[in-house]
Amino acid sequence: VQLQASGGGAVQAGGSLRLSCAASGRTFSNYVIGWFRQAPGKEREFVAAVSGSGDDTRYADSVKDRFTISRDNAKNAVYLEMNSLSPEDTAVYYCAADRTKSYYGQLGDNRYYYDYWGQGTLVTVSS
Repeated sequence: VQLQASGGGAVQAGGSLRLSCAASGRTFSNYVIGWFRQAPGKEREFVAAVSGSGDDTRYADSVKDRFTISRDNAKNAVYLEMNSLSPEDTAVYYCAADRTKSYYGQLGDNRYYYDYWGQGTLVTVSS
């Protein structure tokens, strides 16, 4: 599967952005899709993940209640709705696909679990 992230941009603190991840391939619904981010000088970190059916989601504590991940398998797309953005959310955001449905009953939050990656999209939040 090939992935392409888009929707990044510059926004002021408190604002919102919606990222999109477009995928190619007929088996898109077989993959867990995750969003990760990497700020300058920091490790790539987990943000959110959604199951193949869209019924299950998982979030990092830092974005819970502010970000919402969803998917539309008919469009081969995954979205990340980001609200109440803060400068700490500034990073390059990546979407990735994982062939493994779960790890001990949970969606993967480790970047090494994910098999396919899209290019990143930059989100800049100013104070």
